[in-house]
Amino acid sequence: MIQRLWIVLSLLLLIVLFSNLSAQMDAVIEVPEMVFCTGVDDRVPVGADTMFLNTVEQVYCFTKITGVSETTTISHVWYYNDNEMARVGLTVSGDPWRTWSSKRITEEWGGAWRVDVVLETGEILKSMEFTIQSTSE
Repeated sequence: MIQRLWIVLSLLLLIVLFSNLSAQMDAVIEVPEMVFCTGVDDRVPVGADTMFLNTVEQVYCFTKITGVSETTTISHVWYYNDNEMARVGLTVSGDPWRTWSSKRITEEWGGAWRVDVVLETGEILKSMEFTIQSTSE
């Protein structure tokens, strides 16, 4: 009788462990929202756009992350004309999680910019572009 009980309890434990593992494997980290803006107020992007004048001084990349089952780190990788300008590591500790980084912009840095949202493994979750336009154009 004790041996049968032990077998049943062992099987139940295995079922619970495999269902938890399956749920973790099914969780896919995604970026359902990614916005460039001029600021973040109370965790909400302000001045969202994909084109900014070169007088902007600073651009923020705001992201909403979902599918995180345990604390992880993502990075916002900032590119100007395909040259990496900054890599900002951001901790993600919940689902959903809102986080952002920013980059100071000089007037000379007009043109194409891109930010990649990257996992620790190097996988790019999302990539978006914005433009800095000269006020003389």
